[in-house]
This record gives sequence, C-alpha cells and structure tokens, in this order.
Amino acid sequence: MKRHKLKRTAGYTLLNICFILLCFLGLIPILYALSLALSPGSAALSSGISFLPDNPTLRNFKAIIVDEPFLIWLKNSVILSAGTMVIAMSVSVEAAYAFSRFRFLGRRGVLKGLLLLNAFPQILSMFAIFRLFKQMDLLNRHLGLILIYAGSMCIFGIWNMKGYFDTIPLEIEEASKIDGAGNFKLMAAIILPLARPAIIVTSVMVLIFVWNEYLFATTFMLNENSYSLAGGLYQLQAGDYSRSWPLFSAAAILVSIPILILFFFIQKYMVSGLTSGGVKG
Repeated sequence: MKRHKLKRTAGYTLLNICFILLCFLGLIPILYALSLALSPGSAALSSGISFLPDNPTLRNFKAIIVDEPFLIWLKNSVILSAGTMVIAMSVSVEAAYAFSRFRFLGRRGVLKGLLLLNAFPQILSMFAIFRLFKQMDLLNRHLGLILIYAGSMCIFGIWNMKGYFDTIPLEIEEASKIDGAGNFKLMAAIILPLARPAIIVTSVMVLIFVWNEYLFATTFMLNENSYSLAGGLYQLQAGDYSRSWPLFSAAAILVSIPILILFFFIQKYMVSGLTSGGVKG
C-alpha cells in the first residue's frame, strides 16, 4: 500500500513538472513580445533573443495610445463585440432551447444543415456579402459587421447551448409547471440560471472571435477610424517600409489586457460551462 502511494505521488509530481514546463514554453512568446514592447529600438532585428531589454521604456505604449488611433479602435471593437454578443446570444439561447426540448418536423435536418453550413470558410461568401452590403449601404458601418459576425456565431452558439440544455433534467421543468410557472417564468427563473455557466462561456467565445477577427474588419471597414483593434494592428504592419515590431508588440499587449481581465472574472464558470454533457440527438 505504501509503495503504491509513493508510486502515485511520484507520478503526480512528474505530471505537474511536465505541466509547469509546458506553461513556461507557452509563456515564451508572450515574454518575448513584452520584451519587444519595452525595447527602445528595433530589438526584433537583433541576432539574439533576450527577455530583458537593456534600456526598458514605456515609450512604445505611449506612442500607440497617443500617436495612433488606438482608443478609437478599442471603442470600435467594444461596439462590435457587444453588439454581436447580444444578437447572437439572444437568438442562440432561444433556438438551442427549442432544439433541445421540442421534437418537430425537420429538427434533425436543420441541425445538420447548420453544422454543414458552419464547415465552409467564411471567405467563400465575402464577395457576395460585399456586393450585397454595397447595395444596402452597409459598408464601413458597424451594423454590417455585427450582422456578419452574429450570423456566423449563432451556429456555434446554438450547438454549444443545446448540449448544455440537454443535460438539464426535464423533471425540473415539469415540476415548475405543476407549481404554476408559465413559459416566461420558467425560462427566466429556472432555465437561464441553471444554464448560466454555458451562457457565459458561449458569450466569451463570441467576444473572443469578434475581438480577434480582422479579415472582414479590414475588408468592410474602409477608413482608419472604422477599424477594430485586430484590423488596426494589421494595418500597422501592412506597410513594407514602416514596420515597427516594438510598437506592434506594445499594441498587442494592450489588446490582450481586456481579455485577461474578462477571464479573471469568469474563470469560475469556465470548467462547468466547457465540460457540460455531450450533445444528444
């Protein structure tokens, strides 16, 4: 028994050491980006890799905020992320609950169709959407991008939320209806609180997608003041002769801060939201 316990302890210790090493390897690009952001010159062009710059400075952070429209890009990203999340989650939660609880003609076909539709890359529809938005005067407007993002993320939201709704016992709803709860009260007081972890996780996934997306943002937004953060950062490095990796690294560090803060507040919901039961048919 004692030998078995020692063997298990040694195995856990080795596993933890491997995890620590993997975490350290994952932090290397982040530490290097932070080192570049604090560098006074073109440290990216130097022959060696150093995580501690010789003369650290915050000049790059000041330059990206003062000399570039970073705050405008930040505002645009917040508008796009929040607008997409509200529309996508409003549709996804209701549709996912309907697909989970009700059995109607064409249900399986619609679910499979949505999954198949999500398998095609979005870039295939870019030209058609561009022509359509040009006719509808939606180019260079946040509403156009929000509609694109919300349409694509609704499919992910429906499938992700449906898997969680499938794990909620049907007996809870039946007991609530026996007690006199109507459909609205059932959703507001019973279902939504139980599904809170999945709703939060799905919302965060939608936010992260919009926060990082740049292909549609740079195609449908036609001037600098309309770019999102990802689109703005892409434009910083788009020129052949004006690239500044320390400035770009400083901007990348600033962009990641809101996401890190968000994860700090919702981390307690992440495990239960991501490890919910499997999707039923």
